[in-house]
Formats: sequence, structure tokens, C-alpha cells
Amino acid sequence: MKPVCMADVAARHAEVSDQIERRVLEVLRSGRYVGGPQVREAERLAARWFGRADAVGVASGTDALMLALQAAGVRPGAEVIVPALTFFATAGAVLAIGARPVVVDVLEDACMDPDAAARARTHLTAAVIPVHLFGNLAPAPDLGVPVIDDAAQAIGGRVPRSNGVLTTLSTYPTKVWGGAGEGGFVVGDRAELLERVRRLGNHGLGAEPDLHFLVSGVVGRNSRLDAVQAAVLVANEPRIQPRVEHRRALASRYDAGLPAGARPLPRDDDSPVHQYLVLVEDRGRVQAHLAARQIESRVYYPLPLHHQPALLQPAHTPVAEQLCTRLLALPIHRGMDDADVDRVLTALHEVVSS
Repeated sequence: MKPVCMADVAARHAEVSDQIERRVLEVLRSGRYVGGPQVREAERLAARWFGRADAVGVASGTDALMLALQAAGVRPGAEVIVPALTFFATAGAVLAIGARPVVVDVLEDACMDPDAAARARTHLTAAVIPVHLFGNLAPAPDLGVPVIDDAAQAIGGRVPRSNGVLTTLSTYPTKVWGGAGEGGFVVGDRAELLERVRRLGNHGLGAEPDLHFLVSGVVGRNSRLDAVQAAVLVANEPRIQPRVEHRRALASRYDAGLPAGARPLPRDDDSPVHQYLVLVEDRGRVQAHLAARQIESRVYYPLPLHHQPALLQPAHTPVAEQLCTRLLALPIHRGMDDADVDRVLTALHEVVSS
């Protein structure tokens, strides 16, 4: 029996393989592999999806966060408020620019608790990063500091504006809008901020090759979306909405068929369902049973951020800690059909008490 996998990137590629391969071949034959029309088109599409004026393509979602924070004025020694439940890169980007992440609790839908963020604000707070986790739209705390939206899992849902100065996006291959490798974007409305991001991602240099200028005295780095990745993204872009609709249909089928002992994580009505999460007791036993039936599952995330060895700090996060012990992600992607969902549901009914 064919396994039910957490992702099927090859099946997704097959949907648009002709367009992707044609565009990539054009790039390779052009000899222009950095910058160029494919990159500019990908930036335009990213800005349109998030309802913003423009975008800057960068090398990864992590770089997008780092560059956005620096462009917004976050300097070494400053504090940046982050949610306890997220991929480590949210905090890692803060640490990488010499700032200090301050971890706060989340709400029942796994997104940052704005009241907890308000309580954590100090005179050192320079920014806050709401993470639109699993496709849920995170509320933005009004702290009087720049908001940098981490929208790595948000494309295809409600536009995460939340007063965000800048919004960051990852195009890692398993994302709904995924490339054939690493990539990301910073999107926004303020031209001067986006120009700062672009310079910082190009060693701090200006657009003219002979203009050696460092932005605000901050040395930049090499972080540019390459033309091959851009070509893959441009070819995939028309499929974003159909893929999101397919995920929503699968999620509805899951919702209707779950055993009573597996409760779905609260989800926005217009969520792109980047992941489908359930809360279960004895998660290890449930995972083992699914694996025995050749069904993959995944834990997002096993520890709150402040329990990570690289970021040990005191924080009161009872909601995040409870979610970390019970959340389990089930397969949901373009390569699945109703029969695959029914197979997962059957296995859940076998192991989860009603």
C-alpha cells in the first residue's frame, strides 16, 4: 500500500512541470542567474498576494526576517517579542542580528497572545514578530514598536496586515508557494524600507555596481533570490489558490470524520490550512499507530522556544506548553484525495478513544 506522506513535492511539480521547466531553461540559456525579469516578476506576485506595494526577493525566509528587522531599525542589544510556539528561525533571526528574543505565550489557536506581548514590553523592546502559524491570522499587539509579520505559513489566506511595517515570507519547497530550494520575500508599502532591505541583502551596496554604500552603518550580506528559484515560483503562482481550495476541502473532510478524542486546532474560516493540526492525548502512541499503517504525521513543535538549549530563558507560557504536548499534524497536500483522508481517519478511530 502506498504511504500517505506529509508532503508530495514531486506530485505538485507534475501539475506545472512544463511551465516550470520551460522557464528554468530560459533562465539557464539567458546566462543571467542573479536578478533579472524572473526575479522582478516573482517580487511583483509576492506583493500582490499580500496586498502590499512591492517586495524584495531574498535567499530564505530566515534571511527575510533578519533583513526586515534590521531595515526596521532593530540593533544589537535590543529586545524583540516572539511567540513561544513557532519554528526556531523566528527567534534565530533575532539572535543572528545580535538582538534578544523575548518569548511570550500564545492563544488557543497557537498564535501570539497580544496581552502577553503587552506585558513583556520594556524600554528595550524594538519590534514584535507575530507569527501567522499554520495559516491562522495572528492578532498584532499595539506596542508602539515596528511589527514584522512572519507569514511563512500564511499565503492564500487572509492578508496579514496587522499594522505590520514589513511582512516576511518563506518559499521553502514544502510551503503552499514553494520553490525548488530556499527562497523568501520581504513585502511592504514603504519604498525606503524595502530599498534598505534590498541594499542589506546585497552587501549594503546600492543599485549601481560602483556605488559602495553601507546603509546606516550596518554591513549587509549576500541574500538574493536567484533567477532559477524565481522562475519556479512564477510558474507555480497560478496554482496557489487551487491548492489552497484543495487543502480546505481535505480539512473539512477531516473535521467531519475525526473521533471525539482528536479535536482540531481552532482554525480561521479562510485559513489556507498550511498544516492540519489535531490535539490528542498520548501522542506518541497515536503516531506509532499511524506509522504502522504507513501514514506519516509530524509534531509542530515539540518544545516552546524558551526550552530550546540555544534560548533558555524564563517565560510563563502555559498554553504553549500544553499545545506542545498534544498537537499532531496530519498529512494534507495537493497529492492527497478523499480516500487518503479516509484512510487516515480510519487509523485514528482505531487508536484514539471516542
